[in-house]
Amino acid sequence: MPAKIVLVTGGARSGKSEFAEKYVLHYGAKCAYIATAEILDEEMAERVRLHKARRPRTRWINFEAPYNAHEVLCEAAQEADAVLFDCLTLYMSNLLYGKNAPQGTTEEKAQVVKAEIAKLIEAAEAGGKITVFVTNEVGAGIVPENAMAREYRDIAGWVNQQVADAADSVFYCVAGQAVDMKKLAFKFEEE
Repeated sequence: MPAKIVLVTGGARSGKSEFAEKYVLHYGAKCAYIATAEILDEEMAERVRLHKARRPRTRWINFEAPYNAHEVLCEAAQEADAVLFDCLTLYMSNLLYGKNAPQGTTEEKAQVVKAEIAKLIEAAEAGGKITVFVTNEVGAGIVPENAMAREYRDIAGWVNQQVADAADSVFYCVAGQAVDMKKLAFKFEEE
């Protein structure tokens, strides 16, 4: 099977991670799970524990990639039949506000983050496997009142569009149900 990129998005507790895990398991006997979270507090430790508990070790190889995820994605594609990257918005947050955070305007920071995301897309294409990216839909609520939250929301939206453009399928999850948005998307007639 040639390389395939899939994007799974949705709001909090929409079922996106569970759907993505089932999707990857459907296509791979041995699956890679690339985790982007850094465990910095007890709440995150509990979230990670719950995610791990859903994944039997007999089928999953775990990788951690809070930074330089494109390199980890290349390694994961060599070891597994299918790859799950969970999640883009956490990874983007690490890039945007973690060590070596870019400086400048929102647009300048976005360019740095989008360049890193381009490396991820390139690694997924080169890996020759199914790669499923999970992301959060953060722009469906009210406009945040503080500048940092607005910056995060804007850059997350641009990153999601970037990956969706490269994806073969884009699933939107609501209440545990996934809809393939690329199948439903409006397409302009070629002139």
